[in-house]
Amino acid sequence: MNRYRVRSSLRLMLSCMTLLVASASHAQADTSLSALRQAGVITIANTQESPPWSSIDQHNEPAGYDVDVAHEVAKRIGVAKVTFVADTFSNFVDGLRTGKYDIVVNSMAATTERKKIVDFSDAYAPQEFRIWVNARSGDIKGVTDLAGKNIGVGAGTSNEVWARAHLPNSTIHSYDNSGFLYGDLAAGRVDALIESHFAGQKERDINHLPIKEVGPPLTISLGCVAIPKNKPALVGAINKAIADMVADGTLEKLGHKWLGADYDVVGDIQIVTGK
Repeated sequence: MNRYRVRSSLRLMLSCMTLLVASASHAQADTSLSALRQAGVITIANTQESPPWSSIDQHNEPAGYDVDVAHEVAKRIGVAKVTFVADTFSNFVDGLRTGKYDIVVNSMAATTERKKIVDFSDAYAPQEFRIWVNARSGDIKGVTDLAGKNIGVGAGTSNEVWARAHLPNSTIHSYDNSGFLYGDLAAGRVDALIESHFAGQKERDINHLPIKEVGPPLTISLGCVAIPKNKPALVGAINKAIADMVADGTLEKLGHKWLGADYDVVGDIQIVTGK
């Protein structure tokens, strides 16, 4: 074979290899967003039993902060219809991994372990954790007043981790049962609880407990949209939707609607992220 034929053969091989690489790259390109737009529907999971985040209203429809955010995100990424799927919190990561739903909008924290399996959007939902005391208490007004006190926390929760790390001069009591936790506060067997704003509020209102929250938030957990791995187009579109909702006041408006007029959604997110 002469040199001309060798060079021609080499050029042909290189050309074929280039086409194969281009074809493989195209096959691996993320089409998640365009596929959802073409289908015109996105399937979104939440618990539907954790008001004010998500629940079922009097018309038997999903309602709440997460639900309104989900509708708004879908509209802004160009998907006309939302189908909600009720599932338990423990199933969300596996449900995304197996394709049971497209995304989860349930104020999930982007923990290190979860990020190994699924991806997350920027934050859209801050959860404030506070001090809860007996309604008759007047000596605890903030974290500095907890020294020497008996503090109740849920066993194995982030609240217990926080309390043991930040309250070295308090006695921490860990409870497996939330009923006993709140019952002991109401009865005066512990001086305070570390609990989320809405969890404490729910227990107080449903069980008519004589408890109240005091002081500013001790810590804030940020909830994000959970998304299957390796869908950068979808992640990018959702992040833009959230950023636009912050910029035009929509996120703050939804926060005031569902979480309370004094619940500063955007301010809490900025405190944690520094943005």
